[in-house]
Amino acid sequence: MSSVSENSAPPTHPAPPVITPESTPPGRLRTILSNQQFLLFVALAVLVVFFSIRDSSFTSSSEVNNILNVFGELILLAVAETYVIISGGIDLSVGSNASFSGVVGGLVMAHLISANDPQWAILGVGTIICALAGMAVGLVNAALILWARLVPFVATLATLGAMGGLAIVLSNGQPVGLDTSTANLVSQQIWPFSPTALVVVVLTALTWLWLHLTRFGRYTYAVGSNSFAARAAGINVRRHTAIVYALSGLLAGLAGMVFYLNLESAAPTAGLNYELQAIAAVVIGGVSLTGGFGRMTGTILGALILTVVYSGLIQLNVSPNWVPVSIAVLIAAAASLQALRPANRR
Repeated sequence: MSSVSENSAPPTHPAPPVITPESTPPGRLRTILSNQQFLLFVALAVLVVFFSIRDSSFTSSSEVNNILNVFGELILLAVAETYVIISGGIDLSVGSNASFSGVVGGLVMAHLISANDPQWAILGVGTIICALAGMAVGLVNAALILWARLVPFVATLATLGAMGGLAIVLSNGQPVGLDTSTANLVSQQIWPFSPTALVVVVLTALTWLWLHLTRFGRYTYAVGSNSFAARAAGINVRRHTAIVYALSGLLAGLAGMVFYLNLESAAPTAGLNYELQAIAAVVIGGVSLTGGFGRMTGTILGALILTVVYSGLIQLNVSPNWVPVSIAVLIAAAASLQALRPANRR
């Protein structure tokens, strides 16, 4: 009997699971607050409200059009930078590339204007020339990276200086003028958009779709996350990298055309320091500088925030010297927010 009682212990029930803070699913509020795109949208709304209270003309149609024009100059370069950075690289030459492409296109258009060619033909040819010139610079970057074995930072730093110098040489340091009748053609308003801003919005939407809804976009993320694994999965990493830099150059060339139209001339220094603003928009938008993570929506919001801050400070008659300080604060805040997010969320 004793042996039976010893071997027949009462059944034990498993202990209830211990719920720790780490295993607790995040609440809806916490999920929303960890969404960087949502936080950026809130920050953008707060900035618009703040500047509107300080100056009621901030939301006038003329100021909105001015903001959209400045945004158009920046967003194409920021989109170009987004593709490159997500793929694991960086392109420091987009600003000088825009200046160079704008000068090349401006010289061609000046010749066509002197020949009294139709206005739309002048704009069409100029746009194509700017795009091709920018793409050529992008392919030079790809060649330096893939065949000369330079790291992207050094390769694009070299083309930054070279294209900036060529823009000054080709233009003799002077703006290449734009015919007044052609300028009036693209200044007509489709409220609140000018034709130039409307085209930029369409291009931005197309690049968003291409990054997030196509195989090319998935390959871009894969290459940026782990190029060795991407190569093992059958992706031609070298060809894909070359296409990404060519696309970056093409968008920079189109940005050169936007500079040309907004400034009514091809200024050789139009894109000066815009590569830094483009990278700032990307960082503020939450794209990881190590590659493989980020969304185009964040870049768009980052570019809008930079544009609103720039235009708002100018509207309030703040010294232009404070604009870089404000942008630096935004970059630091965005980078800190990225550092606080959980790691390995690619």
